[in-house]
Amino acid sequence: MSMGAPGSFHVRYTSPMRNLAPALLLLALISCGDDASATGDASADRSQPVESGPLPDGLPIAGNPAGGCDIPAEGRALDTSAPDRTVGDGTPESCTSAATVDAVSQGGVITFNCGPDPITIELEETLRIFNNTGPDIVIDGGGRVTLSGQGQRRILYMNTCDRDLVWTTPNCDDQDHPRLTVQNLDFVDGNAAAEDDGGGAIFARGGQLRIVNARFFRNRCADVGPDVGGAAVRAFDQYEDRALMVTGSTFGGAPALANVGSNGGALSSIGVSWTVLNSVLSYNEAVGNGGNPAQSGTPGGGSGGAIYNDGNTMTLHICGSVIEHNSVVQHGSAIFFVSNDRSGNIEIDDSRITNNTGGTWYEIAPQISGHPETGYRARRSTIE
Repeated sequence: MSMGAPGSFHVRYTSPMRNLAPALLLLALISCGDDASATGDASADRSQPVESGPLPDGLPIAGNPAGGCDIPAEGRALDTSAPDRTVGDGTPESCTSAATVDAVSQGGVITFNCGPDPITIELEETLRIFNNTGPDIVIDGGGRVTLSGQGQRRILYMNTCDRDLVWTTPNCDDQDHPRLTVQNLDFVDGNAAAEDDGGGAIFARGGQLRIVNARFFRNRCADVGPDVGGAAVRAFDQYEDRALMVTGSTFGGAPALANVGSNGGALSSIGVSWTVLNSVLSYNEAVGNGGNPAQSGTPGGGSGGAIYNDGNTMTLHICGSVIEHNSVVQHGSAIFFVSNDRSGNIEIDDSRITNNTGGTWYEIAPQISGHPETGYRARRSTIE
């Protein structure tokens, strides 16, 4: 990893739009997502359930081993030595989909006792977080548990505004619970293609989500649409607009493990801030076509190969992380960051953002698309 010497600044920056006439620039920055739109062939149909199959050998580890950024308390794994619930009695056969669904529905601190070997739990239904079972909920796989959606369903769903999950406050869009942590856990073959809100592995609205030492492989959401996204994770309405923390985690990591969706191959949100520390986001794909708003005659989407941020008053902080080999059809081969009210900022420290491909319009920096007014700072990072 080439970060440059301490205190140095290594960013090779060229912007294809700096010299465009103002009228053309305005045309590129309009409406909700304010995307410029470009034509292109629609992607292959990924909206149907897919065969999950075994994972290949030699899976990438969780996180960036070269990442040395400090992890604040709110981004660390939680103590699960005294769990409220344990899935399994020490044998693989006891770690069933039904047992996992039941444990998660009851909340609290949840661990697994499935024997000494790694295990994949093939879920027959989506795990649902009930809003009155916290306020703190922890799901800890101990580094040996993989949750699989079998290419047929989303893996984990949290929504404080879903009445079926119990309303617990009159302000469901801004409440402090549930505070959900997923840690030492893998999410594989989640599929939210049939949903209109994204989040193939995890959908989280309200409360607070934290992701620690997790891996996300081969998850999917709808393959077209201007605002649908987050093949791995989709988020809305985090409490008090606090940043959603992702630490020591891997999204994709190899071509055969790509997370694939219309926008935000790994992460996607509206109005949510993110802090991504010591993580790897690679080989993910934003396969939509037509941008946001969708160009006439197109279904829309195709922005943010790794990360798609839309909304108002948000920030993105990346530290000690690698974002590479992601791809898009439209904009932001690595990152798409559009704040409609022109507020918010991007901070990148001690990271590498390279070899992300496809699309156009990099007003902020190579592979990073957004308004020129966006606050942007990069230190000790390679972005080229």
